Amino acid sequence: MATYLFLLLSFTLPTALAPIPGEGHLRFILIIFIMTFVVPVMNVGFFKIMGSVRSLDFYERRDRVIPFSIFAIFYAAITYFFYAKFRIDLTDNVFKIMIVLDTLVLVSAVITFFYKISIHTLCVWGFIGIILFLNKASDTNLLLIPSVAMFLVAGAVMASRLQLNAHTPSEIWLGAAVGFVISFAGMNLLF
Repeated sequence: MATYLFLLLSFTLPTALAPIPGEGHLRFILIIFIMTFVVPVMNVGFFKIMGSVRSLDFYERRDRVIPFSIFAIFYAAITYFFYAKFRIDLTDNVFKIMIVLDTLVLVSAVITFFYKISIHTLCVWGFIGIILFLNKASDTNLLLIPSVAMFLVAGAVMASRLQLNAHTPSEIWLGAAVGFVISFAGMNLLF
């Protein structure tokens, strides 16, 4: 989700990635992609080989606890990396967005200790909450079409999770509610 979000913002609302200069956006996004996708996927593979998780589908809640906790650590680590290395902090737009993403991942990891929630739905609705806030806050409606597209994607994701019997309706609706509320409220709080 982070990679898609930052790619979208880089091309539609580059000021959201301030203070990263335009020519540094793709390098920034590559680092985000490696730390929030490649490294976690490699770790999940490692957990599968070591027997810590039984299935890569994560159908069982207990299979999600360790990987999701590690994901939360990776997200926090990348945020700290940008703070320490590039002195990006709470005065910078990109850091605020990263804090919201960290919060989404952390809350999903904590919920997983107690309840199985649809992370796919949480992510897509978290994405929607962020871009709806940014569209509302910007002077232009550059994010209007991506917002509408994301509502269609959200519907498809939610329907597919039901169709695959991966989640119950309550797990899907909880994911949607948590994702949207945390992202939209977090953006309102930080911006």
